Amino acid sequence: MRTGTKSEKEARPRGRPRGFITSEVLERVRDVFLVKGFAAASLDELCAAAGLNRPSLYAAFGDKEQLYISMLRHIGEKSVEAMDAVLSGPEPIERRLGRLYKGAIDLYTRPPNPPGCIIVGTATVESPSHPEIGAAANQILASFEKAFERGFINSDLKPVPSPAERASMAGAVLYATGIRARLGVAAWELRAFTRSMVPLICR
Repeated sequence: MRTGTKSEKEARPRGRPRGFITSEVLERVRDVFLVKGFAAASLDELCAAAGLNRPSLYAAFGDKEQLYISMLRHIGEKSVEAMDAVLSGPEPIERRLGRLYKGAIDLYTRPPNPPGCIIVGTATVESPSHPEIGAAANQILASFEKAFERGFINSDLKPVPSPAERASMAGAVLYATGIRARLGVAAWELRAFTRSMVPLICR
């Protein structure tokens, strides 16, 4: 009976193949973390949302902290892609910024999920006792500001303030919007806030 060559055996992955799509699992556990935060989210709730048992969850993502960090990075990457798509458009930068803030507010206030940004709304709480979470969140926020900077470079604004300085201001408005949404501020108030800030950022 043929049992396969040594090279064939080495090429076969060990264990059972994964029966899930990583991005989909991270999207599902995101909803639990958004509702509960990191500390209060139980492993049972995360496993139920992921559709995986504990051994499978641990094998795929490590412990709860690493699962949370993987989720943050996944959301961060998706967010940067969305930001680049809006900020690289042909419209004046003021309109691009307005569209980006409107999209963020729509996301932050969309039912049935709790309002707000998961990064500034949950990661900031855990940073003092979980430095790896803080480091991951800081990297994501820095990537947001780089996306803003690319948008300002692709504009006809004056060189002072610099694109990096304008990006810091634009990021601060985005983070403040996420925090205020988490606190229950109405969408129309958030839109009024960002509309008032765009001319200041772009002057």
